[in-house]
Amino acid sequence: MLASLRQRPNLVFALLAVYFAANLALRLLLPRSLDLDEGEQLFLAQWLAAGYNSQPPLYNWLQYGVVALLGPTLFSLALLKNLMLFASYVFFGLAANTVLRNRELAIVAVLGLLTIPQVSFEAQRDLSHTVAVIFATSLFLYAFLRTLTTGTSLSYLLTGLAVGLGVISKYNFVLLPAAAALAVLPEPAFRRLFDWRILLAGLVAVMVFLPHGLWFLDHVGDATGRTLGKLTSEETSGRAEQILTGLASLVLAFIGFSALTLLPFALIFREDLKAILRARSEWTRLFARIFLISAVALILMVFFGATNIKDRWLTPLYLALPLYLALKAEAAGTDVSAALRRFLPVALAVMVLVPAVLFLRIPVLGMIGRYEKINVPYGPAIEHMLAEAAAAPAVVITSDLQMAGNIRLHRPDLPVFVPGQGPVEPVVDATRPVLVVWRTRDGRPEPRQPEALASWIAGSTTFTVAETGEVALPYHYGRTGDLYHVAFSYLVPKGR
Repeated sequence: MLASLRQRPNLVFALLAVYFAANLALRLLLPRSLDLDEGEQLFLAQWLAAGYNSQPPLYNWLQYGVVALLGPTLFSLALLKNLMLFASYVFFGLAANTVLRNRELAIVAVLGLLTIPQVSFEAQRDLSHTVAVIFATSLFLYAFLRTLTTGTSLSYLLTGLAVGLGVISKYNFVLLPAAAALAVLPEPAFRRLFDWRILLAGLVAVMVFLPHGLWFLDHVGDATGRTLGKLTSEETSGRAEQILTGLASLVLAFIGFSALTLLPFALIFREDLKAILRARSEWTRLFARIFLISAVALILMVFFGATNIKDRWLTPLYLALPLYLALKAEAAGTDVSAALRRFLPVALAVMVLVPAVLFLRIPVLGMIGRYEKINVPYGPAIEHMLAEAAAAPAVVITSDLQMAGNIRLHRPDLPVFVPGQGPVEPVVDATRPVLVVWRTRDGRPEPRQPEALASWIAGSTTFTVAETGEVALPYHYGRTGDLYHVAFSYLVPKGR
């Protein structure tokens, strides 16, 4: 394999295609139960809307399109995720080839993404909008670097497209193009970025963002409230403690994001590490400034009240870390002929370990009673509840997005509704029954309806409760006697 990659460097993309195909296949072999983001995506894929909730809509739009083509299936969810991640590696590789002369270092850079846990593991496990921002960031890096090297009108347009897509993938992406624009200023060779065509890029970015931007202006609270709540979720007793807590979370986020990347790079370049650390080029200076400006922005967020910064929030700002390290190695002018030979086993190990862990964790955790969401028997539970009904319900109302997605996965013929969620309220056929479903997070018996469901039923002038029950079923790969409980009520039209 090493000899083939050296002769034909683009074979790295074929290797990555096989890797993502394997991830797709293994997800389809797991039980047909959806994790948190998977369930939310399948629920929201019932509609195409300018905005949905606290996350921007790019991934939702793409998922809507895939579901419209292939149906609300597990394959639709896994296919989109793995295609977007594969495309991310391709654009990252193109970015590396744009600025690195040594093709072996370019391979090391693109395979270096596998060492970032948020990209290699967490994005596969259960993330959606982070997958979108990984894609948008990789596209931006390629377009931005192409603009700095060739300065064609097409590269400006592509940069604008990437910026627009990035902002509607994750709001914190906006820090990356802002930091990049500031980072070019001290480098005379890069100031050509600011010619009249940057207006074209800006126009494209605005056009891409505009549909969601108009929604955002009318839903600022919905779009930002949850994220701001997460940023300030840690309780502190004073200003000094808040700043210390925030800075500590930021340091831990940096370590969590970068440690597993820095370590293998340090090992493969161990003989020349001092020279590499001292080495500089116009490209390493550019990325160092982007990283520094991003760090300053994050520190300012702490001083303005943030206490809980997560490592995955650093993804758009520091995704270029493997490329930066490869550029440092090239700038040192040292012998890098052994870099690919040393790094390839690391990359191949990750390619084996990540799918294996993601696949085996479900039966292994089931056997020891530490159940994941994929262990939950949503499909059998839904079929049991529907078997209790005299007639098929007009709509299913449930208490959370993940449950709603699982219901839609197993019964795509039934509309699913979560009170207060989704872009539109359902139109309920007043002549047919309604199924109401709820559960506790850990599947214990729960006869009481969540407040949102109870309020919806109490406010209905059309339906009355006809039956309330519960199903308790064994987990997928569960221990004998361990049951997951789901409660339900059937509502029937009043007077019938």
